[in-house]
Amino acid sequence: MNVFYNREGIGDTLLITLKAVDPQARAFEKKGDVVRIFNEQTGETVGYNIFHASTYGTFEGNGVVELTEQVIATINDILQKNGVNEQVTADFSPKFVVGYVKEKEKHPNADKLSVCQVDVGTETLQIVCGAPNVEAGQKVVVAKVGAVMPSGLVIQEAELRGVKSYGMICSARELDLLNAPQEKGILVLHDEYEVGQPFFS
Repeated sequence: MNVFYNREGIGDTLLITLKAVDPQARAFEKKGDVVRIFNEQTGETVGYNIFHASTYGTFEGNGVVELTEQVIATINDILQKNGVNEQVTADFSPKFVVGYVKEKEKHPNADKLSVCQVDVGTETLQIVCGAPNVEAGQKVVVAKVGAVMPSGLVIQEAELRGVKSYGMICSARELDLLNAPQEKGILVLHDEYEVGQPFFS
């Protein structure tokens, strides 16, 4: 789940994304100040737009809203007040974590891609990576599914040339770090980083 608010850019509207959906299957229904976005084929809710958001509570930020218990409670209160019977929940676990590249194999259908098995502490993720410097044995920064990059890109499950990918191994530039090198390549971390720890505290 990701929440966005940018009053100057899009007005007093809270944008809530629960999961990706094909634009062709996207449908909408409005109740009061709430527009429910759902998958027309399955009926599953994939997001909400909440208009006049500031009349219900204070939302900080100029882009991604940091998820807290209070933010979730406010959103659920707004949904209830507008006759929406659903409730939202959030995963508060860190989305940028230290990972360890356990294995690296050549992508079967793309010369410049590698298929990596990356330990992120709680699980091992398969991630397709295009960086020329990725190798087994490295500690790296992983953006997990649901992470919002500084560019605004939301990391989603993907299929690259027929191989599933569940996250992204990041470069310093993609993380918008100071003095990030401009050449292509992932950020390789020093050994003192612990696998699974949040990269941003």
